[in-house]
Amino acid sequence: MQIWVDADACPVVIKEVLFRAAERCQVMVTLVANQALRVPKSKFINTLQVVKGFDVADNEIVARVQSGDLVITSDIPLAADVLAKGALALTPRGEQYTDDNIKSRLTMRDFMDTLRASGIESGGPPALSQADRQAFANKLDTILARHVRQAR
Repeated sequence: MQIWVDADACPVVIKEVLFRAAERCQVMVTLVANQALRVPKSKFINTLQVVKGFDVADNEIVARVQSGDLVITSDIPLAADVLAKGALALTPRGEQYTDDNIKSRLTMRDFMDTLRASGIESGGPPALSQADRQAFANKLDTILARHVRQAR
């Protein structure tokens, strides 16, 4: 298993959780972004800088992700693409995208885009809370523990 991070929009506190998990579970974490990122020195953590452009980082993740990998993203279309390749997808709030919920999330996303395009202001998501951080860490631990058990 490799963990891919849609890093341009990933909160710093979530990256820090991922860095600790990479060391603890000895799993590769790759942060993909269109800007240079600072990460701790580790043989389990690396970065991949892509050129700036719409969905360039997303497309790079989709091109590289393999079945069984984990992708950290809030981007619903990216999550749909990686699910189609047999990978797992998790939001920074600890919500796992699944085959059962991805279509409804895509539909809601498209609906909200339509509202915003028509001039209706919907606001953004609330700030990441301590409960969100804990939910992410718990779900990540569950996924990594399952991976370790399967690897044995």
